[in-house]
Amino acid sequence: MSSSDPVRLVGGTGSPYTQKMVALLRYRHIPYRVTWGDPAGFLDALGIEKPRPIFMPTFLFENDEGKLEGICDSTPIIRRLESIYRGRSVLPSDPALAFIDYLIEDFADEWCTKYMFHYRWYPEADADNAGTLLPFSMDISLPADAHAQFKKHFSERQIGRLYVVGSNDTTAPVIDASYRRFLAAMENHLASQTFMLGGRPAAGDFGLYGQLTQLVGFDPTPREIAHAVSPRTVAWVDHMRDQTGLEPQDSDWVAIEEQPDSLRELLAEIGRVYAPAQLANRDAVQAGEKSWESEIDGARWTQQTFPYQAKCLKWTNERYQALSAADRARVDALLAGTGVERMLLS
Repeated sequence: MSSSDPVRLVGGTGSPYTQKMVALLRYRHIPYRVTWGDPAGFLDALGIEKPRPIFMPTFLFENDEGKLEGICDSTPIIRRLESIYRGRSVLPSDPALAFIDYLIEDFADEWCTKYMFHYRWYPEADADNAGTLLPFSMDISLPADAHAQFKKHFSERQIGRLYVVGSNDTTAPVIDASYRRFLAAMENHLASQTFMLGGRPAAGDFGLYGQLTQLVGFDPTPREIAHAVSPRTVAWVDHMRDQTGLEPQDSDWVAIEEQPDSLRELLAEIGRVYAPAQLANRDAVQAGEKSWESEIDGARWTQQTFPYQAKCLKWTNERYQALSAADRARVDALLAGTGVERMLLS
């Protein structure tokens, strides 16, 4: 693939990761062709082997043999795009700041998606909304009988999977409280600067944006909460959708030592809920346990073990260890007391 070739991807309008990547492609002025629909069926029609697991969005890249293959994970895809398309980077040049950005993106992808999935399928009104609209996002002309069957099957499956992200009657108040604190942190931070790390968006901004497109723009309950708690976040989601007109400068990144205190408020939420979840999940993976139980924000939390999230913690630590001693010290100074430091090997 050359920098003149459009990027091809398949995804859904109701997929936060699809929205994350389409907005990033727009911002970076990368030509793209998006197909709205089922990636599995799309790849089958082209005779392309499906990645396992397959999810939205699925990108089509040429492999070493010049053949198309499906790739799914958004975080490494962002780095791959950086190597192909120059300019308008979403990765800060300062290694210490880039590490903070990586933390924010990981939190968005792996914890904020709990907000999204919980609110989409736990409240009855939201589940009915999602069950009605998501089938049409795959096929707007779906016949009524087929739509009714699709809605019933899809809704039952998704509601039945709430346990996978830890959503249940016990944890619902924890998820709700975390979402409200997250929004309050966003409200305070956006009053200080336009994006998470300064005057230009980084990968973490697009990660948060992807989840918020659904929380603010699709699901009724979290939308109502967002309007009440953080009107700045609601407006920010609209702005993030299309930043093609922004002309970013290197000076737009705010140095890690000069970040407003509001950034620490966001990081403190990561330390409060995501750090203990990651550590408990890692221990369960190492012990070969299929589920784990821990205390998060003063409540009992139980969910299915995720080997992938253990990999996320491993990758975070590898990035931390790859920093120079001076840059680790700069990161440590920002993270001190947030709880995030528990995730990092010294």
